[in-house]
Amino acid sequence: MSRAAAAAALCGKLWAPSPANFISVYYKSKNRRRSVGKMMHHDSGTVADEMAFVSLWLSLGLIFLDLEWRNKTVDAMPSYEGICKLVHRAVDCNGKQLSSVPEDLPANTQELFMDANFVRILRKSSMQRYSDLWSLSLGENNLESIESGAFSSNRKLEVLSLQDNSIFVNCPVTAVALQSLPALKKLDLSGNYLTEDMVGTLLQNLSSLESLSLARNIIMRLDSTVFESLGQLRELNLESNYIYEIEDGAFENSWRLQRLNLAYNHIPCIVNFDLTKLQVLNASYNSIEWFLTEESNADFELETLDLSHNQLLFFPLLPKLSKLRSLLLSDNEMNFYANISNATTSKDGLVKFIFISNNVTNVTSVNLWEEVILGNFSSLNFLDMSRNQFRYLPDGFLAGMTSLLHLKLNQNCFQIINLSERELPATLTELDVSQNQLLELQVDPFSKSILPNLQFFNLSANRLKRMPSEIFAQLNSITTVDLSHIQLSLCPKQNKAGRVGDGICVDFRNVTSLRYLYLSGCDLEPVSDHAFKGTSLIQLDLSNNKKVLSRGMRPLQVLALSLQSLSLRNIDLSTSAAVDFSKFQKLVALDLSGNSLTSFPSSLNNLALRTLDLRKNHISFLPQLIAQQRLGKNLHVIYLSQNPYDCCKLDWLNSLQGLMTVHIADRALITCNFSSNTVSVVELPKSVIQSCLWMTADTTLLYLVLILPTSLTLLVAFIILFLMVKQKLFKMVKSRWRGSSNY
Repeated sequence: MSRAAAAAALCGKLWAPSPANFISVYYKSKNRRRSVGKMMHHDSGTVADEMAFVSLWLSLGLIFLDLEWRNKTVDAMPSYEGICKLVHRAVDCNGKQLSSVPEDLPANTQELFMDANFVRILRKSSMQRYSDLWSLSLGENNLESIESGAFSSNRKLEVLSLQDNSIFVNCPVTAVALQSLPALKKLDLSGNYLTEDMVGTLLQNLSSLESLSLARNIIMRLDSTVFESLGQLRELNLESNYIYEIEDGAFENSWRLQRLNLAYNHIPCIVNFDLTKLQVLNASYNSIEWFLTEESNADFELETLDLSHNQLLFFPLLPKLSKLRSLLLSDNEMNFYANISNATTSKDGLVKFIFISNNVTNVTSVNLWEEVILGNFSSLNFLDMSRNQFRYLPDGFLAGMTSLLHLKLNQNCFQIINLSERELPATLTELDVSQNQLLELQVDPFSKSILPNLQFFNLSANRLKRMPSEIFAQLNSITTVDLSHIQLSLCPKQNKAGRVGDGICVDFRNVTSLRYLYLSGCDLEPVSDHAFKGTSLIQLDLSNNKKVLSRGMRPLQVLALSLQSLSLRNIDLSTSAAVDFSKFQKLVALDLSGNSLTSFPSSLNNLALRTLDLRKNHISFLPQLIAQQRLGKNLHVIYLSQNPYDCCKLDWLNSLQGLMTVHIADRALITCNFSSNTVSVVELPKSVIQSCLWMTADTTLLYLVLILPTSLTLLVAFIILFLMVKQKLFKMVKSRWRGSSNY
């Protein structure tokens, strides 16, 4: 018995005057002038008069036609004054606190939007006036029912949106109203607390439907009767319900179905999948352990299959004939088991299943470990198998994927990856094998070029011990390489073994196609001056490498003419290390966070940076004239928090804030120091501001204010003392001369 048969037994089957008058006048006038011209001689002035006459008549004609067209247009557009907004023949009444459909709207309205109002019941008389209506939206109204006959005059209605209401309250009445819409093509019933029985009632005789949304309801299972009348259905949305079972034949009558969304449900498995016309199936975020296609030679139209975020144990069994382009299998529990020593628990790897039904026991043996991939993958462009438990890929697994462009194998358990053409398709443009357990990267030693179309290669967060040092020189189209969080070094000289001591070394010299390089957290030693020679990097990340630029910035000078984005976060960069960016005139993004800078690098003032990150340094203030420099005129975003700024030296910050073009992204987190206290710059206390004013005031004035009271006190005391002495002197003179004196 095949794996498909066993799974089916386990899960069950799921599944104005006219312009001619003016022209006539013109030609008559012209002919008359010509006849007169035979009898008398015309000079140049007569010709000029004739041309002016013609121009005048043509101008008047065009003006008259324009006025006539405008008058007809005004007559065609009905006048309307009300709380709703009228645009051509569409009326917007969203959020107007209406309890019913307005009766004063233009009768020829085609589109009516009534979302976010208070229409609890759609009365029979509400819609009779609008016979030309083809689109109606009544979402978020707490709508409970639609009276029978409410749409009797709306025979042209094609689009009806009833999302986020309470249709469940009076479902049968609403169902009758919907049956009077013979042209209805699109219906949205999402978020109405509908059960499968209610849905079956509402969809009766809606044979014209092409698009249906039942998302965010409480549907638990689908039987063969729910969609039996929807023969024209092409798109169905069932996401965010509680579906745990899909009965065989549930979509049998919907043979034109092209897009099906089953995401965010509780489906345990899909077996005997037979929807041949389906182009897109989204079954992500379920509990699917098995996905098996019906064993047939039918030609499937399937292009996109999303089975991510499930519990798949095995690679899905896909149609033999299909047009599959995107296959999403991330976040499952898949693996290949044939190479696992304890996989074959019984003879020949057979596993026995015991089925008990009506006291009858059946024992079935199934080879669960078979790795034969029966599906047709010749048209596959995108394959995502990330976040699973894969340790290897079976021989020839990718051989049939002759159109594959993007392959994501990140966050698995791979230890060896072979980049030879017999293992990976030559069509690949993106390969992501990050966050695995890679120890070795294998390459055909006799091949001068591998993966000729590969542009993006992510190897980050692995434990590589062996790889060719010149591997990237063999990738002729490579533009982006991510080697972050891998212990390595940049080869001081060509080393084909790719090893320096106990680690690996990589050579990027003369890799002319390389544009983006990420080497964060690689424990790099000081880089040699020629490490990036012959490259034209646009973006370089050297973050979290403490020693990488300990000898200065000379290794980066060869990139000065091309580099646009540079990350030097947390590399122990200090002001004393002669940080000079003056030659990097194309630099637009610079990250200097997490370093030991004590002052603002003056070389930045002459750059046209758009993004600058200075967080987590030891900078106490920025230059006062930063806003007037080239940097201030080009800067868009700057990060400044976690620096020991002086609260009394924040004029530079005010200058930056005054620039309307600069956004201080972490302004709320910026703090400053005052008297051993850390204060938020946004909520700077008035006491601190006043204290800073005193501390920064002119010292001459300050001394004058302090000395003036003392001086005045001494002057007053001197005057009093003088008067006392003067009085005693006068008494002594008077007593000696014994004469009266007039004072």
